[in-house]
Amino acid sequence: MIRGRRDFDDDDERGQGTVQGAKKAAADRLFKMLRGTGKKIKIGLGLFFGIMIAYFMCTTYVKPNEFGIKVVKIGIHRGVQKEVFGSGLHLVTPTMQQMFRLPRDFQVLELTNYPETAASKTTIERAAHIQTSDGFFVDVDVSIVYHIEDPYLVFTKVGPGKLYEDNGIIPKAEPALKATLGELTTEEFYNSPKRVAKAENAKNLLNAELKEKGIVVDHVLVRYFVYSPEIQKNIEEKKLKDQLVFTNKSAGRAAAEEAIVSKIGQEGKANIIVRLQEGEAYVARKRGEIDQYVRTKRAEADLLVQLSEAQKVKLRNDALQGAGAERMVGLKMADVYKGLETIILPSDGAGGINPLDLDKNLKLFDIGEGK
Repeated sequence: MIRGRRDFDDDDERGQGTVQGAKKAAADRLFKMLRGTGKKIKIGLGLFFGIMIAYFMCTTYVKPNEFGIKVVKIGIHRGVQKEVFGSGLHLVTPTMQQMFRLPRDFQVLELTNYPETAASKTTIERAAHIQTSDGFFVDVDVSIVYHIEDPYLVFTKVGPGKLYEDNGIIPKAEPALKATLGELTTEEFYNSPKRVAKAENAKNLLNAELKEKGIVVDHVLVRYFVYSPEIQKNIEEKKLKDQLVFTNKSAGRAAAEEAIVSKIGQEGKANIIVRLQEGEAYVARKRGEIDQYVRTKRAEADLLVQLSEAQKVKLRNDALQGAGAERMVGLKMADVYKGLETIILPSDGAGGINPLDLDKNLKLFDIGEGK
């Protein structure tokens, strides 16, 4: 079947109508969903803003370096509460209660005429103008380190906020420094131990006055002090003279010490020479003793040798005088006669010799008695 253009156009119109209807239905459903979601978002935002309003109006945050003091304006227990609140979030009823905060960490009060030299985040006041015990004036730069020990006492005795400075530490600082450092003379300000001792006295005096207000002073540090130009010049001239005197004294002491060192050195050298001579004498004495010992032992040995030789001779003589000695002499005499060809002897008279008379010949030569 052949369709005409009109038929196709009708089909397109019906298709487009169907698509538009579907889009419209989808848009209606989306609008309904959004309308429901919008109500939830509004409720959530309302709750959020309500919680935030309650947070900011009904709570107070106390930092880790702070104390919290609550004051009840309307209610049963009105006034300053003795409970001290630590760091954290604390409930405070609007218009009925109020939370005040005081610093927990160390505080520094700088008394100086040179603010640029002071540490940051400190309270700065003019330098303490102190009259010394000998009538001169000096400007002293002082750092006073303190902390709040009892925040309830500070709040009730001094007041909230920064009143612990304005009505607490500041009015007491300079009078205490004048009472203690003012006991020093102009020159004693240059004496560090005395100055530190007076600063310690000032700290004790401040603590005695501020204890009932809950404030404790930890350190009083004198950083710098300045006299008037004329006084400073006089002090410097006197210091130069004192230093010259001190230098001369030091030179004298150095010379005396050098003389002592030289004397000790000479004594040491003399002791060394004496010790060396004593050592040489000891060596000579020991060598003499050695020589004497050697000579003594050698003489004793020689004596033993000589005694042995004498004993040898004696033993030999004793041996020769024993049995058979006469025979040995006779043999020796025979040896004497040996080699002689002719011996002329008298044969008559008292001294006559008969060669055949052996006994007589032995008697003649004093050999035995003969037989």
